[in-house]
Amino acid sequence: MNISVRLFFGYFLVVGLAAWFVLNTFTRETEPGIRQATEETLVDTAHVLAEMAALELSAGRIGQGPFADAVRAAIRRSPQADIAGVHKESIDFRIYVTDAQGIVLYDSKQAALGEDFSHWRDIARVLRGEYGARQTREDPYDPTSSVMHVAAPIFWQGELIGVLSLAKPMSSVAPYVNRAAERVKQSGLLLLAATAAIGLFFSGWLTWSINRLRAYARDVAEGRKVEPPTGGGHQFSELARALAQMRERLEGKQYVEKYVQNLAHEMKSPLTAVIGAAEILEGDPPANDRRRFADSISEQGRRLQAIIDRMLMLARVEQLQSPEGIAGLDLEKLLKTCIALRRQQLDARHLDCRIDANAAANVRGDAFLLQQAVLNLLDNAIEFAPEGSCIEICLLTTEEHVEITIRDHGAGAPDYALPQIFDRFYSLPRPATGRKSTGLGLALVREVARLHGGEASFENHPEGGGLARIRLPN
Repeated sequence: MNISVRLFFGYFLVVGLAAWFVLNTFTRETEPGIRQATEETLVDTAHVLAEMAALELSAGRIGQGPFADAVRAAIRRSPQADIAGVHKESIDFRIYVTDAQGIVLYDSKQAALGEDFSHWRDIARVLRGEYGARQTREDPYDPTSSVMHVAAPIFWQGELIGVLSLAKPMSSVAPYVNRAAERVKQSGLLLLAATAAIGLFFSGWLTWSINRLRAYARDVAEGRKVEPPTGGGHQFSELARALAQMRERLEGKQYVEKYVQNLAHEMKSPLTAVIGAAEILEGDPPANDRRRFADSISEQGRRLQAIIDRMLMLARVEQLQSPEGIAGLDLEKLLKTCIALRRQQLDARHLDCRIDANAAANVRGDAFLLQQAVLNLLDNAIEFAPEGSCIEICLLTTEEHVEITIRDHGAGAPDYALPQIFDRFYSLPRPATGRKSTGLGLALVREVARLHGGEASFENHPEGGGLARIRLPN
């Protein structure tokens, strides 16, 4: 299980437990809260009704006077009330009135007249001068038959003459309790769903950030030049930058060590030739030999200079993360410029050079670096093309990429050389002279293509000759 999933489950567990605790507490408190609110309303109503019943109770006509008539009329009403989605069609209450000894003198249901209610908690407490209320089941085995009773004293001329008790069946309140509980549950489920969505979002964001860092580390391990990932939060960005700095320092150390070794190895041969020629010249050889050894020193010096120049350019390109001087370029115009720069070498070997373009090719890139890459490919083609032949340059444009191919009509490269032809310092003997180049030209071509988001390749053409290719994104 990866870290993002573990964090998500940990987060969801904590939030889920907290939500469950809050919702469970709220659900448990919903019914008592509604009951308490109902009781408070019954207290007010009972005292109002007690004042209304005082005159008739004192006159001894509580069961036949206007008070009883008003209660009967109220019970017959159908309020047709829509309360929070619950439809109320009947009046749900019961009123009974006792004398000062707790004997029932009036019952709105005409069911308990003459009975002694002095033992009931609501009546007994009021008769003692206290607040009286009780909740009793009409059916001891049915919890839904619970009825709430609230009693109020009836005074006449300052004397307690009786008690009025107002009863409300809790079954009439149950729909509101159930509706409130259902809403709480729905809100809880919505909260848990929102919590899960938020957790998934942050888990996905964390996974995305970690995966970017992992991909960056893999690219670095495989030697690819990539920018450190940014975004994903301040700490992830700082970590990416720290990794990039570590990579740069490690690569810088390895880069210097590798290049010093390669440079020392490649410079050893021309330096040996220079030293040998110089030692022979010190012995005062014949004039013809002096000329030959002097030319050898000059040639090896130029080779050393070429190696150093190519090494410096390749080192600069390899350290870049993106082209420096990006601008819009017309590739056909760039190819014509390269041919013009190599016109002297082409004429010296009587070579023709043709450009075939299927459409206008415009890309964004570093003009100098792309020109150097094309010149290196053109130099190779000039050196390997048979004298008097034609070098074919093709410019192919598609929706996805632009492709430059340069083909000579020489012998091509041996099969064993194809896998390593872009390696640094790898070079094949030139057909005309038998000498090798610095072996850095194609390495530079590959790095320039990579820097522009493209690729370079070389293959033998099926009809003969070598075919070098640079493919750039369009």
